[in-house]
Amino acid sequence: MKTLKLYLVFFAVFFLHSNLFADFVAISKGVKELKITLNEESFILKRKQDKKNIITKLYNTTHRGIPQPIIIEKGIETLGELEFIEYMKKAQDNKNILIIDSRTPGWYERLRIPGSLNIPFDNFNSKEQAHEILEDEFNVLIKEDKSLDFKNASTLIIYCNGYWCGQTPAMIKNAKYSLLKLNYPKEKIKYYRGGMQAWTSMGFTVHGDEK
Repeated sequence: MKTLKLYLVFFAVFFLHSNLFADFVAISKGVKELKITLNEESFILKRKQDKKNIITKLYNTTHRGIPQPIIIEKGIETLGELEFIEYMKKAQDNKNILIIDSRTPGWYERLRIPGSLNIPFDNFNSKEQAHEILEDEFNVLIKEDKSLDFKNASTLIIYCNGYWCGQTPAMIKNAKYSLLKLNYPKEKIKYYRGGMQAWTSMGFTVHGDEK
């Protein structure tokens, strides 16, 4: 009888513990959600628990693009989700850290990481447009002789559709007037390779028409 009572107590405690934490889907150890304000947009960052259909139809196929390398360029840091979120938190108080969505506007409107700034990669196919973005958005000084001063350039946290997407690689290195071809400092470029594919696969908060 004593053994049965102990078993029942154990079962009751286990059941209560399981119910208390059933909806606790952690961002990191002990952290369920974060309140963030970026680009005048306030939101609660968390992970939804959806056991039936966690991945949006935009990212539930496997046939797209080609895999991008982990190291896009020596000297450029590749980020995972936790590092990306840390930069989101820092960007709230440091206006010289920018969370950049490098995709074309259609993708951005359909689904995006909240608080991100849309700077489409194809702007870097034109020297004039690239320089305009560097000066107006990335805090790069264009001198009278048209040379670029990167002393106060912003730190860019850049993402696109994911592991297979070439839009961020184009902005960083492949476009005609890419960041690297314009000599943007490598230490101020951060590449979130997982992008929307990884972000949505983990159920992180998204904004857009198809969320």
